[in-house]
Order: sequence, then C-alpha cells, then structure tokens
Amino acid sequence: MESTYKIGKYRLLMLTTLIISGCSICYELIISALSSFLKGDSVLQYSITIGIYMSAMGLGSYLSKFLKKNLFNWFVLVEIGVGVVGGLSTLILFLANIYLANYQIVMYSTILTIGVFVGMEIPILTRIIEDDEKNLRVTLSSIFSFDYIGGLIGSIAFPLLLLPHLGYFCTSFLVGSLNIVISLVIILSYKERLSHYRRFLAVTIAVLAAMLTGTIFSENISRVVEGGLYRDKVVFARQTRFQNIVMTKHRDDLRLFINGNVQFCSVDEYRYHEAFVHLAMSKAPKRENILVLGGGDGLAAREIFKYPEVKRVTLVDLDKEIIRICRENKEIARLNNYSLDDPRMEIVNADAYKFLEENRFKYDLIFVDLPDPNNEVLNKLYTNVFYRLCKASLTDCGLLTVQSTSPYYASDAFWCISKTIKSEGFNVLPYHLEVPSFGDWGFNLASMQPIEPSFDIIEDTKFLTSDNVPSLFVFGKDEKPRQEICVNCLSKPILINYYINAGKRWH
Repeated sequence: MESTYKIGKYRLLMLTTLIISGCSICYELIISALSSFLKGDSVLQYSITIGIYMSAMGLGSYLSKFLKKNLFNWFVLVEIGVGVVGGLSTLILFLANIYLANYQIVMYSTILTIGVFVGMEIPILTRIIEDDEKNLRVTLSSIFSFDYIGGLIGSIAFPLLLLPHLGYFCTSFLVGSLNIVISLVIILSYKERLSHYRRFLAVTIAVLAAMLTGTIFSENISRVVEGGLYRDKVVFARQTRFQNIVMTKHRDDLRLFINGNVQFCSVDEYRYHEAFVHLAMSKAPKRENILVLGGGDGLAAREIFKYPEVKRVTLVDLDKEIIRICRENKEIARLNNYSLDDPRMEIVNADAYKFLEENRFKYDLIFVDLPDPNNEVLNKLYTNVFYRLCKASLTDCGLLTVQSTSPYYASDAFWCISKTIKSEGFNVLPYHLEVPSFGDWGFNLASMQPIEPSFDIIEDTKFLTSDNVPSLFVFGKDEKPRQEICVNCLSKPILINYYINAGKRWH
C-alpha cells in the first residue's frame, strides 16, 4: 500500500516537472515574439531573451542551494512567483511599450525575474524527489527527461495552438494559471509537509482566481491596452497564426494594421494603389494573366480589374484570415470593390517564396505588395534569389512592380531593394509619391526589356494622370543613399539592417 502511495506521489512530481517546463518555454516564447512584434528585429529579440533567460536560470539554480529547509514551501512560493510574473508578462510589456521611454529595461527585468524563478524550480524539485526516492541517478534521469519533453510540448503548443487561437494576453494568463494550479496541487497533496498550510492555500486560491479572471477577460484587457498603441478607436483585433491584425476607425478614416504597421488608410490608399498598379499596367504589352504577391486587402486587385483585358489574377497571401476579413468586412469589401469575389480572382494561401519556387506558369505582370522587411522572414522576400524567382515567373516582356518602403524615411533600404532587383538583370525604374498616411513612399518598376519613362494612364483614377507621372521619377538630394549600398542576399541579409537603422534614426 505504501509502495503504491509513493508511486502515485512520484508520478505527480514527474507530471509537475512536465507542466512547469512547458510553461517555462512558453514564457520565453511570449516575451521573444511580443518584443519582435513591438520592436522588430526578431533575431535580436530572440537572442537577447534566450541569453538573459538562460543566465537567469543559472542564477536561480545557484540561489536554490541556500534553501535548505521547508522545500515544499519554497517550491510553492516559486510557482506562485513564476505564475504571477509570467501571467502578467504580456500586460507588463505592452504597458511599458506605451508609457515608458525605455522598454528594454522592463523587458530585461521581466526576463530576469521569470528566469531566476524557473531556474530554482528543477533543483528544488530534484531535492524533494531525492528525499523520497533516495536514488539520485534515477531522480536526475527521470526529472530531466520530463523537463525536456515538457519543453518540447510548450514549444509546439505556443505557435500552433496557443498564440493563433488565444493571442498574447490569454496565453500568458492561461500559462500563468497552470503554474498556480501546480502550486495548489502540491499544497493539497503534501499539506502535511508544508508549514502554514492554510495561509498558502488561501494565497494560492486568490492568485489563481486573479489569473483565471485575467484569462476570461483577456479579450477585454487586450482591447483596452492595444487601444493605447493606436491613435484611433480599435474596431477589430485578431491574432492569427501568422500575424496580428487590427482595424481602427475615426469618422471615414478606416485603417488596417498588421503587426503594428499600417497597411492602408481608406482616405488616401488610392494614391498608393494607383501608383503601384497603373504604371506597370499601362506599359505591359499583354495584361491577361497577373500575379499579386501579398495584397490580401484586395485594393491592388481593384485597380487591376479596371482593365477589361485581364483574364486571371492569382493572389498569393500566406494568411487566409486577412483574405476572409477583407472579403467579409463590409467597409473593406466596398473599398476594394469586391475584388476578392471577382470570378477572375484565384486566391492561393501560401508563402510567396515557396509559391514562386514551385510555379511554372509565366505571368504578364507581377505585383509584389508585401509588408516592409522588418524581420528575417520578410527579408527573404526582398533578396536577389526572390527576384530571380520572380524573373522565372515572368514572360519575356513582362513587368514587375515592388513596393519598396520610403526613400525618405528609409533611404538606404529603398535603394538596396532597387539595387537587388537590378542585380538579377532587370532594367529598373525607381519612383515615389506622397501618401499622406505613409509619407513619401517608393516603388521599383522592373523589366528585362528597357523601360521608356513615358506613361499613358488610360483607366479611371483619382490621383494619377499621364501629366503627373513624370514627377514620380524625380528624387530630392535627401532621398539618395548616404553610403555605398549592398545587394540583399539570403546569406547576408543586409536589408534588414538598413531598415532597422532607419527606424532608430527616426525614433
């Protein structure tokens, strides 16, 4: 009977190890992903988070050696500490980004605090199990096996289940609740080995109630806090598997944001999309089959469908949610003139790079309307190899247009994109215009054939005319690159450095 009891307790502690390890990796991923979302440069954010977290765990492990008595009490305290700080981590970081000048200090402090607590968990738990089992070899092998398995479960669950379905706020509160549940289970299972049992029970139940309340009302908390990130009222917010989508509205000004970056403003988006589409369309010898990479809002497609010769538009966007939102939202659907439901529209939910690798069809025009290269995943879509793939998908007389960031705010990034396209043998015409919600914004028009800088705009437009097109090709002295610009390669992603340095310059 006693043997069965001990086996049950042993299994409980192994399950505890599994759960706390999964929670630990989730906190690490929450902070890394959220910092990448708020500040960009995902490699830097993940590297800093992992480095500080591991060091803090080492410090926590070292400090645990000074805990010699009441190990169950200490373990419960550590779990409550991890649960509270980890559960509140998303809220802490969002508020720090909105209200404090130095986000990094708060970020580092949060990582350090969670890491120290997490570093204390396994050493304390190992000593608890060793006291019962009296077999250090078996204890260590078992506890580290469950620790690694728990880490694997957490690392898979976060990107595939937790973040896309629950979002940052609900995920952090829920994971924090799991740590508190572990505290409660330990208190109830080992009450004879805890001093001040009733106090610990009361505190744990109170904290668990707070964490569960946060989990239940995470949507409301998220709406209030995220509202501080945007000038106008947030009318829609959703975290998908791939990105954070937010819509704001003020009077007639509807704006769509992806990962905090504005994608369009309903008041002036026509300027962007007319310049983006009509220059290439007016030059193309044929405009029957067209490929749009990105552009899930359907606004570029709206301009393309103005040409009666168009037979098919293939729109490739990674996130099917953005397509669904821009198709079902009445205001956006009216804005894009229901282009996403046009019978000539073919929608492919896939990575643009992978689509081009597998594509064997030749298009008359390709429009690359992808988000700015503010992380390594997007940077790949601005490399010389990517434009080589674009060239392979174009007819001999086909044209390529690439949205290329701002030649004023991110001058080096703009000219890097232009030079990278040119490095693949394209003739390139860079151009730009003023879009009030974006500022000065640039594009690159490219073809394997020479491009004469004269354009006849024949379709209905609100901004673009044959007379004002020549002005788009004129750049001021302060919009030229300030240094020798390199080509952006997969093996040397220099563009992201140009882009991030530009951001630091203006913020």
